[in-house]
Amino acid sequence: MLNEEQKNNLIANLKKARQEVNQLKDRLRKSNSEKESWFRKKSAIGEEIKNKIINIKSSKKKRNSLTSEVKSTKKERDELNRQISEELKSINEIKGHSDFSREKEKPRISPEALKKRIDEIELRIETEAMDFKKEQVVMKEINKLRKQYAEVKDIVVESGDIRTKNKEIRNLKKEANKLHKDIQKSANESQEFHENLIEYAKEIDILREQEKAAHDKFLEGKDKYTAINDELKKKLDELKKVKEELETHDVHLKELEEEKKQLSLKEKQREVENKIKKREKITMEDILVMQRSN
Repeated sequence: MLNEEQKNNLIANLKKARQEVNQLKDRLRKSNSEKESWFRKKSAIGEEIKNKIINIKSSKKKRNSLTSEVKSTKKERDELNRQISEELKSINEIKGHSDFSREKEKPRISPEALKKRIDEIELRIETEAMDFKKEQVVMKEINKLRKQYAEVKDIVVESGDIRTKNKEIRNLKKEANKLHKDIQKSANESQEFHENLIEYAKEIDILREQEKAAHDKFLEGKDKYTAINDELKKKLDELKKVKEELETHDVHLKELEEEKKQLSLKEKQREVENKIKKREKITMEDILVMQRSN
């Protein structure tokens, strides 16, 4: 049987243990909130890193596609430039031809005029009576004209070839210039995507440092939470032992039970207040708790 002093000591120990338990519970909730906050921050940074990596892959794919396109277009442009060089070489060969060069140095007689003159002389030979000497002179003239006609005709053909080739060269240059512009456009876009890759990589490095810092804080908070939780368990064991000892000696503590209810009500009130701060859904029971606390 406990005397009054022993009973009062047990009651005092019970009150103290309950107070300490409530304080530890408050610390545990706060510690858990901090721990989870760092975990959410770490997770958010992780998601941001994932998005940056997706952007890197997309930019890399586009850059490589454009780079491949530039290489292919360069080959087309180089082939056109090769054709232009071949056409220019062909023109120079025509211009370097001896008959063509010689004809350029003297006034050109049109093939039509020469042909007309040849036809007129041939008609004279057929229709006029000529002595042998005159016929020899006329034949000499017609042979000279025929030679001139053949030379001028070749020159005209070659000049036509040059005009045709110059037209082809203009068309080839036009197409080559268009390809060159396409190359510059694609190369500039490729460079932009490459610069984006570098920028994303720098941002990811910074985010990884932030993620590590948040992870370290989370682990630190987790250790702190575990330590407080262990302390709470010990304190709950102490509380249990005091209550068991009081119950063994059949000590009824109505005032302590009422105090326990009040402490429980305050604890619930704090939980509801936290819900309100976090803008979480409030139940009818939460409303009743707030009403009883007023």
